[in-house]
Amino acid sequence: MFKSLKIGSSRSATVVLGVWQDSKRVPPSLSKWKTDVLELLSQKTFSGKRGQIVVSNKVLLVGLGKRGDLNNAGLQGIGGSLIKTLDQIGLHTIDLCLQATIPRGVASSQKIGESIIEGMNIANWRVDMFDGVATTTKRVLKTLTVGSPSKECVSGMKRGLIMSNAINDARRVAATPPNICNPPWMAKEAKKIAKSCGLKCKIITFAKAQELGLNGIVNVGMGSAEKPCMIILEHTPGGKKKSKEHLCLVGKTITYDTGGYSLKISNGMKGMKYDKNGGMAVLGAMEAIANLNVPTRVTAILPCAENMVSSNAYRPDDIIKMYNGVSVEVTNTDAEGRLVLADGLAWGCKHLKPTAIVDIATLTGGVVVALGSFCAGFWCNDTKLRKRVEKSAAHSGERVWQLPLWEDHRNYMRAKHADIHNSAPARGAHPIQGAAFLSFFVDEDIPWAHIDIAGVSSVERDRGLFCAGPTGWGVRLLTNLAESF
Repeated sequence: MFKSLKIGSSRSATVVLGVWQDSKRVPPSLSKWKTDVLELLSQKTFSGKRGQIVVSNKVLLVGLGKRGDLNNAGLQGIGGSLIKTLDQIGLHTIDLCLQATIPRGVASSQKIGESIIEGMNIANWRVDMFDGVATTTKRVLKTLTVGSPSKECVSGMKRGLIMSNAINDARRVAATPPNICNPPWMAKEAKKIAKSCGLKCKIITFAKAQELGLNGIVNVGMGSAEKPCMIILEHTPGGKKKSKEHLCLVGKTITYDTGGYSLKISNGMKGMKYDKNGGMAVLGAMEAIANLNVPTRVTAILPCAENMVSSNAYRPDDIIKMYNGVSVEVTNTDAEGRLVLADGLAWGCKHLKPTAIVDIATLTGGVVVALGSFCAGFWCNDTKLRKRVEKSAAHSGERVWQLPLWEDHRNYMRAKHADIHNSAPARGAHPIQGAAFLSFFVDEDIPWAHIDIAGVSSVERDRGLFCAGPTGWGVRLLTNLAESF
């Protein structure tokens, strides 16, 4: 593992070239390196399958796979394979020249640079912040320098580094265990990240939340000794090309979820530090948005709480008067994420009047049953916003699948002793219940989307670019969405 990546150049750098699968001849675009490429093509173990790599003294040859099959995800995968090989052979400077083989119709030089660097940087990351004296896997204390003769490719690499650094920051905070990462720590960390990239950061404390009537956040977090808060991050674009639009992002930030009195049983509590991954997607996206100086005003809301059991904890049968006046009968204290999100959405609608509001959360196990780990669940009340989200998802490679939200679903959430209950008595349409509940806290005239990332926000074992742990899913999608405004 490398200490870090940087964009630069070196006269002694090894040149990274690409060839299509089963290539027998050297393409004219690679004639400058013909001797080296011919030598490498002659190796029997190399067929040009995507991610295959062979090396000579001056050239590193990468297989691009079959013509017509290469996309952004494929380029990112090549980046992941590349950095693992560089680590194994001890190379620390390379010049990226894949654009000499890949035609612009497949990917521009900028997109090649962006995707390769993203893949390299994501694959180079692991949870090493808590390594002790017994750790056997050590990082190489060297920086990998990547350059390119193409200015367009270098521009893409710079963007890819910004994006992947933001993704890895989101993963770092997501992986921080609950004995460290609680709401007060989360607030301090958000301030640090905000300061590093020029975001404004405001914290609504527990006392202020009580005063304002943010009772969803207050009740969910009341049972913990570490009291809840609401973190607000603001990106105000600089320069002349400012959009008049205002996007609001709301991310569920439950630093740990025991289930409360509806306690998670057996081994169901393991991994609940990842119940903050919606908030981490928003946090990472805000870092990327600021560093890319996206010309859209974006405000992020991170309702942050720890769902614990104590004599002060909220209970099933409690009735909560929410920020916008809707009353909620608590039927399940393990359906806590929608309570904190509801306050964040209602507060955002009232105080910001945004052009659009999008929430993202590890909200339901039901969405994992429905969609597995292949994509996120997605609900939207506005055609224009739906198209924006779907386009951003396709561009980023972070796929979403729209599920219905009808008035029947909203009526299903009606309670006997309050306006609505936080969890219906039966688990039918379980992921839709969460979306239906949240719909009561969004103004009808504000375009709104809800994204449930419970199945995609972490992986249990190494998969593709990602080591076991959080994936930072949503950082790219939300950044691309902000850019689309």
